Amino acid sequence: MKKGILLIAAVGTMFFTSCKDAGNSASEKVKAENVDAAAARDSKATVYPELSFDETEFDFGNIPQGEPVEHVFTFTNTGRAPLVITNAKSTCGCTVPEYHKNESIQPGETGEMLVKYNGSGRGQVQKTVTISANTENGQEQIKIKAFVEADKAS
Repeated sequence: MKKGILLIAAVGTMFFTSCKDAGNSASEKVKAENVDAAAARDSKATVYPELSFDETEFDFGNIPQGEPVEHVFTFTNTGRAPLVITNAKSTCGCTVPEYHKNESIQPGETGEMLVKYNGSGRGQVQKTVTISANTENGQEQIKIKAFVEADKAS
């Protein structure tokens, strides 16, 4: 029993004294110039593409019910890294975006996204297309709207 107590006391003493430093804390050992260099390095490592649309909303005006319409949204990669659009989806099946999925668009290059709307519904409609890309936000949105006139035969 005495040997067990002595062994525990010896191990405890080694544990507590081995972690003790000569009065210097970890923050005192950090050099300011190393922190500045790391911050500069990290800021350069996190460059993103930017998806900049010429317009983010398009109004078709008045359209007859059931008449399909479409609009091309033009965009530019205004960032400093290649842009890749991985997905684009609308708020309903009546609106369909078409784009070049997973195609790399270099900084300064332009691209297009075609948005088709089938003219369903009545009255004022607004549809949103959510674009998933490797931008800093990860998602961007464009919108279409129209006033769908009721079918005169109804």
